[in-house]
Amino acid sequence: MVSASVPMVRLKGLVKIRSQNESVFELQVPDFRVDRGALVAVVGESGCGKSTLLDVLALIMVPSQVERFELVVNAQAPSWDIAALWRRGDEAALAALRRQYLGYVLQTGGLLPFLSVRRNIELSVSIGRNRPSGRRIEAMAQDMGLASCLDRKPSSLSIGQRQRAAILRALAHGPRLILADEPTAAVDKARARTIMHDMSRLARDDGVAVVVVTHDMDLVGHLADAVYAFDVTPVSDTHILSVCQPVSGDMV
Repeated sequence: MVSASVPMVRLKGLVKIRSQNESVFELQVPDFRVDRGALVAVVGESGCGKSTLLDVLALIMVPSQVERFELVVNAQAPSWDIAALWRRGDEAALAALRRQYLGYVLQTGGLLPFLSVRRNIELSVSIGRNRPSGRRIEAMAQDMGLASCLDRKPSSLSIGQRQRAAILRALAHGPRLILADEPTAAVDKARARTIMHDMSRLARDDGVAVVVVTHDMDLVGHLADAVYAFDVTPVSDTHILSVCQPVSGDMV
């Protein structure tokens, strides 16, 4: 068994090499940790590797190498050795973890345009273990200012409403780890601050772990329990080395 003080996510010695045309990109993450009830920000400019790191944390991208990746979704249960699951190619176990414990907010929202907001939410959680009741969905929608939008199609919503609907969809099944890729990119500053405060409150009130990637340090710096940033160094005309490392917080 593990204690509640053990982090929900502990990642060490990650390397991911990606190539596009003649360019080779290498992301290195020496040490990365996320605790329960914490909001962790990953800050960097476009192309530095933020989304790549998020895809690894979401268990949808396999790293080129990793020393350690442990996921503890229940403080009273043993940890999941994600690195071992990758080595064995155990996609069934990885898929089950994604369905049951992870919530992923895409930068583009990703709502299906031909379904109402309510059906988008119901469809996304229908294969998971924790299926929310209609009452719970409506209560969450009320909290996010979307009560009147549940039975509308995404095309009839504002950009900000669509993004909040995407966040609601990611939260509806009660995930323990929430991953958000530039969740405020499509909204104005006022709404962006509200969304970030909501995510911070969610982490603290519900004891979940939240990882947000963003280019805007001013937006998250005062809310985050820890901030990771990137050193981006040109190695040659076609190679970039990006190292994700902590710049604040006492979690590492």
